[in-house]
Parts: sequence; C-alpha cells; structure tokens
Amino acid sequence: MKKLFLLITASLISIFAVAQTGSVKGFVYDKDTGEPIIFTNVFLEGTSHGVATDVNGVYVISRVPEGDYTLVIKYMGYETFEEKVHITGGDVLSKNIFLEPSSIKIDDIVVSAERQEMQQEVHTAVVKVTPRQIQKLPSVGGEVDIAQYIQVVPGVVFTGDQGGQLYIRGGAPIHNKVLLDGMTIYNPFHSIGMFSVFDSDLLQTADVYTGGFNAEYGGRISSIMDIRTRQGNKKRFAGKITTNTFASKLLVEGPIKKFEENSPNSITYALSMKRAYLEQTSKEIYSYANEDGLPFNFADLYGKVAITGKSGNKIDLFGFNFNDNVNYQGVTDLQWQNSGGGANAIVVPSQSNSIIDFHASFSDYNISMETAEASPSESSIRDFGFGLSVKSFIGKNELSFGFDFASFATNYSFHNAYGLGISHSQNTAEYSAFSRFKGSWGKLLVEPGLRLTYYASLGEVQLEPRLGMKYKIADNVRFKASGGFYSQNLIAANSQRSVVDLFYGFLSSPESMPDEFKGNEVETSLQKAKHVVAGVEYDLNNQITFNLEGYYKLMKPLININPNKQFAENTTFDVPDLLKTKYMIEEGDAYGIDISMKYDYKNWYIWTVGSYGFVNRGGYFFNPVSQKSEFIEYSPHFDRRISTNVVLSYTFGRDLNWETGLRWNYGSGLPFTSSKANYESLSLNSLSDDYSSTAGNVAIIYGENNDLRLTAYHRLDFNIKRKFYFGNNSEFEIIGSLTNVYDRKNVFYVTRLEGDIIYQLPILPSFGMTLTF
Repeated sequence: MKKLFLLITASLISIFAVAQTGSVKGFVYDKDTGEPIIFTNVFLEGTSHGVATDVNGVYVISRVPEGDYTLVIKYMGYETFEEKVHITGGDVLSKNIFLEPSSIKIDDIVVSAERQEMQQEVHTAVVKVTPRQIQKLPSVGGEVDIAQYIQVVPGVVFTGDQGGQLYIRGGAPIHNKVLLDGMTIYNPFHSIGMFSVFDSDLLQTADVYTGGFNAEYGGRISSIMDIRTRQGNKKRFAGKITTNTFASKLLVEGPIKKFEENSPNSITYALSMKRAYLEQTSKEIYSYANEDGLPFNFADLYGKVAITGKSGNKIDLFGFNFNDNVNYQGVTDLQWQNSGGGANAIVVPSQSNSIIDFHASFSDYNISMETAEASPSESSIRDFGFGLSVKSFIGKNELSFGFDFASFATNYSFHNAYGLGISHSQNTAEYSAFSRFKGSWGKLLVEPGLRLTYYASLGEVQLEPRLGMKYKIADNVRFKASGGFYSQNLIAANSQRSVVDLFYGFLSSPESMPDEFKGNEVETSLQKAKHVVAGVEYDLNNQITFNLEGYYKLMKPLININPNKQFAENTTFDVPDLLKTKYMIEEGDAYGIDISMKYDYKNWYIWTVGSYGFVNRGGYFFNPVSQKSEFIEYSPHFDRRISTNVVLSYTFGRDLNWETGLRWNYGSGLPFTSSKANYESLSLNSLSDDYSSTAGNVAIIYGENNDLRLTAYHRLDFNIKRKFYFGNNSEFEIIGSLTNVYDRKNVFYVTRLEGDIIYQLPILPSFGMTLTF
C-alpha cells in the first residue's frame, strides 16, 4: 500500500512539476469505413511516450517535452502510419489519424486488439467478446447470437436450451447488470435460451465482467455485461437480410451525411428488426419435438442515429422495443416487454488531456406469468438515469471520475407456494460517485478505485473500495488480481420453488423483513458482496493463450421472497416472524476455478473452457414437524459443479468461402426441490363452513430445499457455411446447422402434479440464408 500511495502521489505532483511539456491527441479511424480503430498503439518514435486507443478510438499522449517527433502507428491489417509533429510546451496538438487498410488478409493477423489490451489492462475476470469470435460459433437456426457465445464464458451457468437465464460465478440473474450503450436491459435473453435481444451484426464491443469489476460500475453484486453498438455505415446504404427455420432479421444502415476522407464529420443511422416464428414453423418441421409446436415467439426492434463532428466529438441517439411470449405445454405462460431509449455523448475538449462521456436513458419493463400451480404473477420496473464521467491522461497513467443517478419505480404482485399474495410498490433513487486511477510502475500495473452510493429510499450510504492489479512476470506471463465491495438495492420477485424458473420481476427497498438474522440485528436492507479474484495469463506463442483464474465471492446478506410466509403481517395469531414477513434474509458464497485456452490463427479458431465451482446458500426455514425455525444450508438451483465447453471453427476453400464449426458443452446436474406428496387445500372462512362440500385446490408438500439433482446436461452443435461473393460489397451465405447432434435427452424439469419429465430441445436440423449488401 505504501508503494501504491507513492505511485499515485508522484503521478499527481508531476502534473504540476513539469511545466515545459505538451500533448498530442485525437482519434484513429479506418480510412475506408470511418470506424474507430480500438486498442491500437500510438507512439512517438524513439521515445517511451505512447498509449493505446480506447473503445472510441481516442488516444492522448501527454507530458511530452517540447520538440520535434515522429508520430507512429503500426497495427496489423493496416499500412504503417508515420508523420512529423511538433510538440509545444503548454499546448495540446489535435491530430486525427486515418489508417489505410493493407493488402494483408485479416486471416493473417496474429496480434489482435484483445492481445494488446491484455498487455495494457488489468483484465481480471473479464472476457472481451468481438463480432468475429461470435461468428465462429455454430449458429443455431442459422443465426449467430451473443447469447450462444456468453454461454461459453468461464464461470457462466445457463439453464439449457430453454429458460433464457444466466448465472455467473454464484450470482443469480438479479445480481447481474446488462448494459446496452450505457442503458440497463432488464431481460437480455429470450425464453429460448439461444437468442438474445441484441443484434450481433451491430456489436462493437462486449465486455463480460464475471467478478472483481472496478468503481465505474455499480448497482449489482455479481457481474457486469457492458455491450456497445457501432455506428451505421458512414459511406453507403448497406444492410443484411437473414431468414431461417427459427426467425428472420432485417438490418439496414447508411449515412444521412456521408463520411468524407480525412474528416470524421458524419451522420448515420442503423435499424435492426428481428422476429421469431418457431411456434408456427415447428408444427411442420419439428412436429416430433412437440405436436403443438415449440412455444417460442419474440420480436426485437433497435434503432440508432449517430452524429460525429469534425473534431471527433459525437452523440448517439437510440431506442428499442423487445418482447417475448412463451407457453410451456400448459404449465407456464410467460410474457414480457422491455422498451426505452437514450443518448450517449463523447466530448474531447480541444485544449485538454481529458475525455468527457455523458449518458442518459429511460426504460420500461413489464413481465407476467401464469402457471398451473399458482396464481398469476406480475412485475414492472420503470427507470430513468443519467451520468457523466471524465477520464484524464497523465502521461501513461489515467485518472477517471464521475457520477451516476438512477430512479426506479417498481411494482409487483406474486403468490407463494401457500397461495398467499405478496405485493409491493416503491419509488426510489440512487446517487453514485466514483473515482479510479490506473498507473504503471515498471512491470506493475495498479487500478485502485472507490465508489460512493446513496440509496435514497433506504437512507443508506455505501462506500465501496475496489482494487485491480497486474504484474508482468515475463513478456508472456502475467499475474493478475482484483477485488472489492459491492451492493445493490434491487431484489428478484420470484419463487425458489417454481417448476420453470422464468419469472424474474424486480422490486426495491424491501420492507417487512426479519429483525434478526443468526442472533444479530439486521441493520441493512441492501444485498452485499465481497469479491476476490486472482489468476495467471500465459501466452504460449502469438496464437495460443492460457488463462487460469480462481475466485471467491462472499454474499452477505442476500434478500429473497420469503417462501415460509403463511400469515399476513397483521395477523392476530401468535406465530413466528418467519411465517409473516414478506422477505427473508440469507447468506452465501461461491468459489471455484476456471481455465481456458484460446487458439486463433489463420483458418483455425479453438476455444476450450473448463470450470469447477461451488455455490452455497443458507437461511432460516420453518419445519412443520418441529414447529420451529431452522437454519438450513443448501445448494441453489444453479449450483453446477463441473462445466466444460469446446468451440472449434475451420475456414477452408480456394477463396476461404467455406466454414465449419462445432461446439460441445457438458454440465453436471443442477439441483431442484422435489415434491413429496399432494393434498387438498381447503379455504374456510369460518368455523361454520362445511368442509365436506367445500371445493379445494391441489397443494404440494415439498421436500427439503434442492434435495435432488437433475441428470447431467450435454449437447453437440454443428454447422457449415458457404459464401458467394457479388461485387465488392455483396455476399450471399447459405447455412446448415444441427443442434443437439446426437439427440441427447436433457431434462428441463419435472411437472409438480403429474410427475412428467419435460425435456430440453431434441435434435434440430435447420437451414438459413443471409444476404449482405
């Protein structure tokens, strides 16, 4: 800590101590497309002054002594850029750079942006997803999707082909924040778990933080998924039409004001529309899977207008509408819709070494579910938020700070296993401020951060320190670690005993909670966690990278719907609080180890991932036999001990217009709560009611929490693609795919009342066509 303090102090003092220094900054663009080039090194030849561009293509080289230099960029796939520049003391030179694509084919590139970023960032517990990597996966239904790629990420557990829920290193979906261009998306995955609401063809970057994320992110205690879309085509009208046996998609984009050579000034648009019709086509094509058809319908709409000024400053305006509808064989009928919009702005002041990032958004999410076992459940959340961040470059170091504001209006109604209605409405707001410093000292890279959040409706203030670090043991071996404190207000409005765990409503500022937990007074209504992650990166050569990480997450307290509730809060009966409160308190932890190997060179792409982990929960449950509350430790329904993924892609043919790929996934069995018996539940209003003539409902006697496990899940997917080229800008692609090649009967769930086994998707052949223009 002493060295860290000295490093930060020395960096800040030196800003004022060096008077005769200047800076050079700007954006780096692709000369042909006008797209920013990210994570490429920009340096002054013959000096130690240099930086890498960020996700916006921005570079800032500061604290440069006055004099003449040669500004250089060497990046695979582009011609080397060199230009003489003069740095004046106390001045900032603005220089936008347009790189000329080289004749080297993209398949010959061995040094990727991801590899360069791993050298310059802490990069702990984060996976960088690129459009090219997503394209390497076997496309289910002929359409690649980021949802299919995220299921391969180390530490991720998914519920299978159906369900659309992801659990990340011990965190439930409510503990994972998904951002689209800075805006929170409350349900990013459709009920058929192989499709997300995002258009992968519009993807610019996607960062999946599985733990230990720094202070710029908050509001969740497990993970962050930060997805950013690109701007529309800056030079010409373009698009993509996709149709297959699952769904169809139309993407159109183009310039309103064209990008001109050597000037980033432009206005573009992009519009994406997706619609599934699997419920209709499956009745003819996949009737063997379900004679009534596979019950999945969804539609997604996303639009974006991007304005870029002459200096490179830009503003993006966007809007969306996502919806989903599914009926699981009469057992569960679920519908949800999420709509909203927002704006982002990037400003680079002319005489400053800083970047200003502003964002604002609003969102409206509604979900409802009916089951054969319980009364309907409904939930909604409306939010509005905005924030501003500033990143300043201090030589090779960075200092970031900013604030975020978010307001929520949550509403839900729900019925537990005893048929008791639970409802809650709340308006709340969160005010956050953060700071983060990134500094290097020889082979050591450190990123301390601090986040301060005020939860208005609870009157609670949380101070959350974060820390990341990386030490370069050698050029190809790096040790890394990160950790911190995390909190969140939102909790999930769902049942722990649902047959199909699809309903994820939201509520905030929970009331009606126990006064004590494990003999201690309950002092907070927040969910909290502490993370520690450590690992090693090893580059065997320019093509093969190994990554090993171990993690521990302590989640305490956790707040859930109380499944023990049998009485109203104002009941006159003398019963324990556990049987009256709406919510219960739990605690838990998650720990494990993940290892991955990635090979990406020319025609081959191979990614293998192995995970071994434990997830534990503990809370008080009412024992009807002893008539007492007992503390029970159990495994939640997403506690998967072993998970393995293998992805392989090979491109071949004289013109490299053929591509084949496969993915094999194995996951050990997930826990579930068994049904021990059924009985008739009578609703009697008074002692004079005649029980012999009163019609009752079928009720269930449950076993212990998650006392059994399903059988192991495994599946092999395969596809083959053939491209046909027409001119310089058009191509036609035919895609054939086979999902669940060997027709594995993976168990989805067992119905409560009948005890029938419902399986995941059987073998599904599909055919698709794509026209890009």
